[in-house]
Amino acid sequence: MSRAEAGRRSAYLHFQPITTRWSDNDAYGHVNNVMYYSWFDTVVNTLLIHGGVLDLEHSPVIGLVIETHCNYFSSVAFPERVTAGLRVAHLGTSSVRYEVGIFREDDDQAAAQGHLVHVYVDRISRRPVAIPASMRQLLLSIQLPSTSMGPA
Repeated sequence: MSRAEAGRRSAYLHFQPITTRWSDNDAYGHVNNVMYYSWFDTVVNTLLIHGGVLDLEHSPVIGLVIETHCNYFSSVAFPERVTAGLRVAHLGTSSVRYEVGIFREDDDQAAAQGHLVHVYVDRISRRPVAIPASMRQLLLSIQLPSTSMGPA
């Protein structure tokens, strides 16, 4: 199995600063791996909420995470600033693969990167449904052409 290479900021189209917290650090003095998955959720859901396509309490269609993955390249520790870069790698009828890069301070190379896959479902039945048109439009705005995609 080959080792993934850290991507660059230029490979992402949407960015969100995230504040590290004292409690993010683990006994080894760096941010614990589970926090990265929280940051993935944060950048995706903040985009959807601020984009006006997700209402946490009332949207009839919600995204359920069915897959996640993360590669780590360098440590992050409180009180460093991080920025999450986001792009859409694949947009299907009812699913989307988001790719996320976590960048320390002003670094150009990702400290960590990975992906999460959402399947969009009816809030009540939990059965897959088509991604709503307004959400699809927002997601298309951060989708890079497949030929220019770097590692994630």
